[in-house]
Parts: sequence; structure tokens; C-alpha cells
Amino acid sequence: MGKTAMTAQPTPKGAWKITFLLFLFMLVNFADKIVVGLAGAPIMDELKLSPEQFGFLGSSFFFLFSISAIVVGFIVNRVDTRWVLLVMAVIWSVAQFPMVGTVGFATLVICRIILGAGEGPAFAVAAHAIYKWFPDEKRTLPTAILSQGSAFGVILAVPALNWIIVNHSWHYAFGALGIVGLMWGAAWLVMGKEGPLVHTVTTATTDPRVPYLQLLTSRTFIGCCAATFGAYWALSLGLTWFTPFIVKGLGFSQKDAGWISVLPWVFGAAVVLLTGWISQVMLTRGYTTRGARGILGSVPLIVGGLILAVLPYVNGAGWQIAFLVVGSGLCGSIYVVCPPMLGEFTPVQQRGAVIAIYGAIYTLAGMIAPSVMGVVIQNAAAPLEGYMTGFTINAVIMAASGLLGLLLLWPNTERARLMAQAAAQPKFA
Repeated sequence: MGKTAMTAQPTPKGAWKITFLLFLFMLVNFADKIVVGLAGAPIMDELKLSPEQFGFLGSSFFFLFSISAIVVGFIVNRVDTRWVLLVMAVIWSVAQFPMVGTVGFATLVICRIILGAGEGPAFAVAAHAIYKWFPDEKRTLPTAILSQGSAFGVILAVPALNWIIVNHSWHYAFGALGIVGLMWGAAWLVMGKEGPLVHTVTTATTDPRVPYLQLLTSRTFIGCCAATFGAYWALSLGLTWFTPFIVKGLGFSQKDAGWISVLPWVFGAAVVLLTGWISQVMLTRGYTTRGARGILGSVPLIVGGLILAVLPYVNGAGWQIAFLVVGSGLCGSIYVVCPPMLGEFTPVQQRGAVIAIYGAIYTLAGMIAPSVMGVVIQNAAAPLEGYMTGFTINAVIMAASGLLGLLLLWPNTERARLMAQAAAQPKFA
């Protein structure tokens, strides 16, 4: 495997404080996402929802998710991320409060659509904000920490939210999340700052503007979208259907399902942090980003897909949960490496939009996967059979996306090609 040296640059003071605040930002973000899946059984029972309707509810979160991600991605090319992040947090919080009272299916869907519109740009904007604090060779670890906001959002929130659901009502779980979101917004208003690594002499000389068509049709951009699409298919199924699978598929109680629902996120957190650390070590030792990011992120997707493919043939609830946890959890590696790969060859003044468009494309899986699972379950001879068919579909998509990533992710040569084109065209714009 080839090696190339990266020149070390200093990290500005305050970078890790901002990283921690944005870690909390993503923590709240994923706690908001998981609550519907966690409360899936009582919501279906109270509102008399069929599996197909509940699948539609899970998918509704993503109806405006991609569109808002693209729009806000272009906005953060011109507006400070500090203010964009604050507005997003307020939207999340306000969207939760209507669920505290008595609601029907339509109200629940509308609130989830609004919440999805507010949360669609979250990771892209947060990553763009962090990259203003860290030079390229130091971005993988903070990206991993940012990604862990999702895992810890579930690990920390699920026990608390499930306690509220079991002892009070699923309605109050939404209200609690609204309050937490407002608390984060207040903290960010006081401590949030814009990073200094925006326009420097280096970026001015090495980052000419590249036509978006060339960026978005580059091999590595397509590879990132394809690979992360498969990972997000698994993630969105976990957000919407994992707890209902534990309760209605395997027969566990809502109380027991609460702690079981934490397991995929604990394992996923370990995968993400380990990937971030290994990638950072490989880069400091001179490995190319093709190996330290592209291959490192793609292979676990393939392995995870193969593990999920075995799930229907495993006997015993404990083993089924274990295979599901490990198979789906391995997909987390791709989230760590793709944003830094895109940031590696995208001019800084276009980075926010490119990362946002990438997010808008791969999160389309979230709009499709929950509904597909709902339809499959509803049309199966038995619920457990439907779940297993749905997870098999997930396995095929994960393995295929990992293979595409393995073939297409070449960020180091991508930058060289784009910059060579820019040097050959004085009016490269």
C-alpha cells in the first residue's frame, strides 16, 4: 500500500471545546431520531397503527431531510455555521412539544417531517464547522468523536426515555427532548464560535474553485454516497424498527427492550472510535488516504452485510440479537472516513455544500428503508418472518455498498486530478 507524507499543522486553541459542544449537538440529534422507534410498540398500540403505517411514520422523518440538507449546505458557504446550528437546534426543540398532548397519526407525521427538515443538515454543518478548527491530517479523530454523538445520544437517552415511556407516557418523552434541545441552544449561544481555519494563504493558492458538476461526479464522491447509503439503510432500520423487533418480533417486554436497544449503539461506538483512531495512526505513519480512509471504511460494510445475511439461519433470541448488533454496528466505520475524504479534495469555499449534498443523497435510504420493512412485515405470514426478510434485504444492500466503496474511494488521486485541471484552466470556476 502506498504512503505519502502529510505536513503537520497546529490545532487552534479551543478546537476541542467546540468538538465537545458539537458532540452534544449530535447527541441531542440522535436522541430525537430514536424516540419514535423506542416508543414504537406503545405508539402502535395507542394509535392502532399497522406495520405499514408505522413504517411510513419512520420514513416521514426523511421527507424533507435531504432537501433541507442541500439548501442549508449552500447557506453555510456564506453564513457562519454558529448561527445556522443555533437555528437548527431551536427548530428541533419546538417540533417536539406538540407530541406532549393528545395527537393523532397526522399530527405525529407532520411533526416528524418538520423535525427531519431541521435535522437534515445536522452532521454536514457540524462537520463543516469542525473542519474550520482542524487541518486535514487531524480531522479523522474529531469526525469520529462527532459521529459518536449519535451513539451516545442513544446510549444515554434510551434508558432515560424508556423510563419515562414505561412509568409515565411516550408523550412526555418527546417533551423531555424538546427541553434538552433548548438547553443545548443556550449553551451554544454562549460558548459557540466560528473556527479560524477558513481562508488562509494556503487555501487561497491551492484551492481554486471547482465546478460542482466535476465534484459531484468524481469517483470518490459517488463512492462515498453509495457506501454510506448502505450504512444508513441499516441505521434507519435500527432507529425505527429495532425496538419493535425486540418487543413484537422476539417477545421481550418494553422495559427489557430499553436496555437491549442500547447494545447496537455501544458496539457501533466502539467501531467508530476504533476506526477513527486507526485511520489517524495510519495517516501519521504516511499511508495514503485511499488505505487509511477508503479501504478502512469499506471493508467493515462488506463484513457486516455478510453477518446480517446469516441472521435468519441463527436459532435463539440471544444469538439473533448478537448477529444483528454486530452486523449492523460495523457500518459505522464509513461515517468516520467519508466527510474527511470529501474535505480532502473539495475547495474550502465549496466544502459545506458538497458535504451537505453527500448527506442529502445517502440519507435517502432513511426515507425508503423503514417503509420497505413495514410493507415486508405486513405482508409476511408471521411478523418474525417479515423482520428476517427485511434484515436480509439490508444485508444485500450493505455488502453491495461496501463493494462499491472499495472500488470507488480514491480521495488522494481525486484531489490531484481536480487540481491539475484547475491549473490548466485559468478561469476554473
